Parts: sequence; C-alpha cells; structure tokens
Amino acid sequence: MDKTSGDEAKQISNSTDKVRLIRFFREGTVLNLDQLSGVGKERQRLLSKLQIGNVEDLLMHRPKRYEDRRQFWTPGKSPQATPQQVLVQGRIMACNLKRIPRSRKSVFEMLVETPAGLVRCRWWNAPYLKKKYHKAELIMVFGRLVQMNPVTLEHPETEKVDSAEDNSLHMNRIVPIYPLTDGLKQRALRELIWKALHQLSSCLQDFPKLEIPGIPGMNTVEALLAIHFPDELPDALKARQYLAFQEFLVLQLDFARRRAALHSRSSLSHEKITGKLCRRLIGGLSFVLTPSQQKVLDEIKGDIKSTVPMRRLLQGDVGSGKTVVSAGAICDVIESGYNVVLMAPTEILALQHFRTFSQWFTPLGIDVRLYTAQSKSTEFFEKSNLVVGTHALFEAGFQIDRLGLVIIDEQHRFGVGQRERLLRKGKSPHLLIMTATPIPRTLGLTLYGDLDLSRIEGQPSGRGRIRTFIRSSSRLPRIIAFVKTELEKGRQAYFVFPRIDQEDAVSGLKAVEFHLDPIRSELEPHRVELLHGALSSEDSESVIDEFRAGGIKVLLSTTVVEVGVDVPNASIMLIHNGEQFGLAQLHQLRGRIGRGVHDSVCIVVTDKRTSNVMERLQAFSETTDGFKLADLDMKMRGAGEFLGQKQSGLPSFIFGDLVEDADIVLMARKASLQLLRNG
Repeated sequence: MDKTSGDEAKQISNSTDKVRLIRFFREGTVLNLDQLSGVGKERQRLLSKLQIGNVEDLLMHRPKRYEDRRQFWTPGKSPQATPQQVLVQGRIMACNLKRIPRSRKSVFEMLVETPAGLVRCRWWNAPYLKKKYHKAELIMVFGRLVQMNPVTLEHPETEKVDSAEDNSLHMNRIVPIYPLTDGLKQRALRELIWKALHQLSSCLQDFPKLEIPGIPGMNTVEALLAIHFPDELPDALKARQYLAFQEFLVLQLDFARRRAALHSRSSLSHEKITGKLCRRLIGGLSFVLTPSQQKVLDEIKGDIKSTVPMRRLLQGDVGSGKTVVSAGAICDVIESGYNVVLMAPTEILALQHFRTFSQWFTPLGIDVRLYTAQSKSTEFFEKSNLVVGTHALFEAGFQIDRLGLVIIDEQHRFGVGQRERLLRKGKSPHLLIMTATPIPRTLGLTLYGDLDLSRIEGQPSGRGRIRTFIRSSSRLPRIIAFVKTELEKGRQAYFVFPRIDQEDAVSGLKAVEFHLDPIRSELEPHRVELLHGALSSEDSESVIDEFRAGGIKVLLSTTVVEVGVDVPNASIMLIHNGEQFGLAQLHQLRGRIGRGVHDSVCIVVTDKRTSNVMERLQAFSETTDGFKLADLDMKMRGAGEFLGQKQSGLPSFIFGDLVEDADIVLMARKASLQLLRNG
C-alpha cells in the first residue's frame, strides 16, 4: 500500500476507533486491506467512503438486509424473496447487444430457457456483458421482475452454474445485502468479506464464555459467519444478539473499570461535617421533604462522607424536588470546608438556581455567585462557597479554590468531555448529575453506567392536578375564551410556539412574534409579553421577573421555557404545533404548570392527525408519568433521536439496539460485574 492510501486508511480506521465498542482481532493485530487478494488502491479508496480502513472495519460492516435466493420461481406463485424479485435457472438461448440510434446508450438482452418458460434479461449500458455470456451456458439469474409478458428481469445478478467459480455466495442461499457506495458492487464486497472471514479467522480473538439466556453458545468466528452468511434467517438474528452482547459487555466493562479506578482515589476530608448546616437549611424551608427526597438525600450524604469521590446521577420528574436535595448536599460539602460549582445548560435555568439558592443560603452565611457569559468576572472565586453558572464555567478563566462538589443540571445537554473539564478544576471532587428528563433504564446504563443512580419518586404534596387535552386549531376561539376566564380568576398562562419569527403558512408552523399583537387584542386587558432565545439576557430576565411577580399574565414563548421558569401561579400551558415536539419535550413543557396548589390544564394544538402523531399525543394526554413517556418515546423515535444526536453522548453501536436489546444490556451489566469479581 502506498503512503497516501495508507494514511487515508489509517485516518478512517482512527475515526471509527473513537466510537467502536468491540475489537475482533487480538490486541496488537492490525490487518490492512491490501493483505486480502483483489484489494488495490482504488478499492481501498472506495471502501474508505464506507468508513472501512482495515479488515476489522470490513467484518463490522453489517448487512442492512438479506435476500432468500433458495427457491426457484414458478409463475402464479409468490416468489420466495420480495414480491418483485425472482430466482430462475436455465440455458441461454440468445444474446444480443443493441445500440440505441443517435445516442451512446445501449441495451444488452439475453433469453434464458427455464422450467418457468422463457425469461428475458436486460441490462442498460453494459456492453461488456457481450463477452461474458454465450449461448447454451447454464445460468442462474436473480433479479427484479419488471414485466410478465414476456417475463422480463432488469439488471439481474447472475452466476454460471457449470463454471469452476464458487457460486455459493450469490445464489441458491440466503444472501447478505450491504450498504454501498458508487463504484462498489454487492458481489465484490460480499466476496471480500468472505475472504476475510476464511483467510484470517485464526487471527480473531474470542470473548469469555458466559451464559447468555436466550442466545445460543457460539464463538466470534461462528457469530461473524452467521451475521454475514447465515444458513437460515434466525441464525442471523441470534448472531446479531450475540455480537450486540459483546458490544454492551465491552462498554459495561469499561464503566466497571472506571468505577474501580475511582475507588482507588483519595476522597476529600470530611471530619468537619456534623450535618448542622443541612439541618438549619431544611428547618428553614416552608415545606417538609418527602420520604423519597429524604431517602435520596441520605444516599448522597453517605457518598460525601465516604473515602471515594461520589459519582451519582439524580433523576426526578419535573417538579419532584431535585433542587432542594442538591441543596442538602451543598451544605455538607461547604461545612467540610470545600466549595461547590453548579452548572446549568441555559442562562434562564442558571438564574433560576442562583435566585433559589441565594434565598435559601444567604441566611446561613453561604456566599452564592452567578457566572455566565453575561455576568462573569475575572476575579478568583476564593471566598465564594457556591458558584452557579453556564458553559462559561468550562473556560480557563474560571477558577475556584478547594472545589469539593460539581453539580451538573440536565447532563444530556453536555458532553462527557465537558463534565471532565469541569471536574479537573478540583482534585477528585464529588460529582452529582441531575436530570428532569426521564431516562429509560437501558439508556441510563449505557450513558451513565459509571454512575450510581438515585431516583426521586412522586411529587411533593399540596399540588393541583394536571389535565391534558389534544385539540385542533378550529377550537382556538373556545380555547382563548377559556384562557381569558382563568386569567380573570388570577391565574397565568404559557403559550408555546415552535418558531420565533418565520411563520410557514404552507406547513402550518407558527411563529411566536407573528401572534403577539392578535393575542394581546384577544386577551385585553391582561398583559401579554414575549420570551425567546433571540432576546438579550437582560430583556429575558426582566420578562421572567415580571411574569413571576404576576405583572405579566401570559407569556408567549418558544421552548426556551422548557427548563428554569418556576411560577406556581401559572396553570395553563397552550402548545401550538404539538406534532413538532417529542414526548420528553412535551412533558418538560407541561412541567412548567402544576407547580402550585391550583389545578392546571395543558392543551396541545395540532392539525396533523396522522396515526403516528395521534398515537404519541394520545399517550401524552393519558399519563403525567415521565418515565412511562420516556420509554414510549424511545421506542417510537429510537435512542439517538430521543436525546438528540448531537447531544446524546451515545456510543455508536453496530450490532446492538437500545430499544430492542434492553434485556441484553442488563445481561451485559451483570456479566461485567461477574468478570471483574472473578478477576
């Protein structure tokens, strides 16, 4: 391999190594593609477009589907493969290459006599086939049936039955169909993978023999053969599950090793913790902690007092009280002589936390500061016990003395690398991650398998119930009348739109700025104002303050209110174009209401009444349980789309599927712990 193509292959291989969870070849073994016969510079270039830089990448190129090419077609019966694809065998009766007048185009046609009758095969612009096929040759043909009279196949795949070449890969068997790129054919890729499996199988490593319920015992070679060239379709499914288990096992082992490494680190000193500061905090609150909140707080306090740095994920549905639990943890860390940093994904949420903690902590003598892109300063935070901020905390300019606890709110909006950068600002500080986005257990084990999990169940007492309705836009006049009635009772409302200023009449997508004046007119004399991401921090802060104080009665907004706006008096959430939002986001928006003693109403407006949309919205209207909705949302949209691909932090699975393979993830978790215990 020349230097240019070699560097290209290395670059491709390195890029896939970043996401690969499983290695098939023994450690230290790197098999280049040019070690396989028939792979030159041009073919390596084509394979690189498929992110295939070495033989291991080649074996991990999973078939996208299979074709059953084992049953010959009989007219009048449904073919074995897809309805338009048939397999026939016979002798060539005639071949002919026709040139199309006044053009460079041509068509090569061949008549094949088969038990099903005469079959015409046709290839456009393939004149080279004239030298490949000859009269009287016995041939198998598999292709798309485009015409019945006469029976015609277009661009079929063929195999000479009486030739010396091995025809077991392409005909008379279950055949893999791979993702391709222009210039690379199925036949060539199939043969290349077959060569790799058979010529290099001795270099493949095998994984520990573990009992996997429901998955038959097989080794790596057997699994790869079955995924690429199965004898029966169920064999391919079982092989995929086996290889998925290996992927999940490698990931869970990595998590387990990280936890073991963490346990070898020295934790912070906790001799000064008496719990007095935390008791003063809780005693000064206007409410009592729920049993679930107290249980989770005790778990966190136990971590803080241990000799190992805490790594814990705190899950709680919207409004469940995660903030007060984190406040108890902050008290213990500050009492031990260390400081705390809390990071939020938006300035609105950071400001909400800053105000809440200032209200709780100032009477306790705890200094609270805000550090965002708009409010940051260059001072060294020597005397600040708690710094609340946004992404600005990642910057090199931010430093804090004696960092003992890092709290990250809504972790799914940050990458793992970002959280590590923040942790490095201290010496093995504790880490508490909070999320109000309910995460299915399988996804949690995959994203946060290196963390301990705490979950706050239920909601604080004394809150009103929430009812949810799905309505069409034709009901808007009645909805507006209902809203006005509620406003006159003293309540407040959110109106959420999918866009800021680009109304689309064709698709029906609504923009918040377009509706400000009409809604002001309809709801007069009640004050209506805008809030969206294009406003300055000062303007956003002013609007939120006035809404919280009750001066603004209706907030017209985008999804910027999804987190960080807590107004107990708000009891109405009206969401326009509800089909544009996932279940998790709808649930977060609905979580802005029902935070006070009043009963609340969430109304989702949509005119897109497809079965998928209505199934999703109906499920949303029937339950306020975020964890049930999260499970359903992930099943409907897939794990990556559920979180948002750019922010998901998900590893790239080739054989595993987090929706289909929940049981396998749990088995891999159990097996990883078993392997580490056994050494």
